[in-house]
Amino acid sequence: MNRLTVCLAALATSTLLLSGCAAALSPAATPAETPAAGAGYPVTAFNCDRVVTVESAPERIVSIKSSATELLLALGVGDRIVGSAFLDGPLPESLETTGADLNVISDFLPGQEAVLGLDPDFIYGGWESNFTADGAGERDALETLGVGTYVSPAACKGERMPNPLTFDTVFSEIEEAGAIFGAAPAAADLVSALRNELATLEPTSTDTSALWYSSGTTTPYVGAGIGSPEMIMKAAGLSNIFADVNDTWTSVGWESVIEANPSVIVLVDATWNTAASKIAHLESDPATQVLDAVKNQRYIILPFASTEAGIRNVEAASSAITQLADLNE
Repeated sequence: MNRLTVCLAALATSTLLLSGCAAALSPAATPAETPAAGAGYPVTAFNCDRVVTVESAPERIVSIKSSATELLLALGVGDRIVGSAFLDGPLPESLETTGADLNVISDFLPGQEAVLGLDPDFIYGGWESNFTADGAGERDALETLGVGTYVSPAACKGERMPNPLTFDTVFSEIEEAGAIFGAAPAAADLVSALRNELATLEPTSTDTSALWYSSGTTTPYVGAGIGSPEMIMKAAGLSNIFADVNDTWTSVGWESVIEANPSVIVLVDATWNTAASKIAHLESDPATQVLDAVKNQRYIILPFASTEAGIRNVEAASSAITQLADLNE
């Protein structure tokens, strides 16, 4: 049997045994050199519901979701990415060159065969749900095969879920990733640049009511009070009409949106759920046509990849400030 067949067989066996036992800046100027095994290692991180220990810098990385891929590129370790998947949109202009040769193995969540066929030693996922038997593989089973795993801490659920998510949480992930991937200096520089950019933001308003509209037509899926939508809106001076909901995103009824009648609507633009399609729905549905923001076409559009916790959140807040200022002219 070839190595892939052996790995898949072992993964399946491990999964059964385990089930029975009860997570816009330029990249680093130069690629981060893979440090010697003892240089700054081992690194231990408390990641979601587990402790992750990395004995040496990963050399064959699979990245899942834009947030993970863009951070790795910005840290200068893009040359170690053997495969990426589930990108939420095009790379920002600042990372286009360094990410030009990315090996995109799937537009959505890749399966175990596609992932293990790349012979990775580490998988960095943007969501906990990336690591399932139907996806890239369960974390325990992958680690049994010698494949390390890490989830964006902002995406952790349960007791480890940030409540609320803050920019400090995002910056801590960047620093932790820098330690894990042997790019601590680049991570420190990136965090410093982002903190400086965040400090310069000047919202034009602090009380403009806003709806964060992610998806859904019959039942809209919206930004709630403790996740990246709230963090970005707050930094942009927008008052989230669902800030009192103790969740990251939530499903609501249009009746509650109409009752709140937000001044602006933040639209998340993804290839599979475009801002244009949401505008078309808002402007054609009699129930939502009555909203002042719809009547006056007061929309703020943000790319999906900039709205999940990651290196583009400050950029998203800055863009929201600029777009709001344009709407208010």
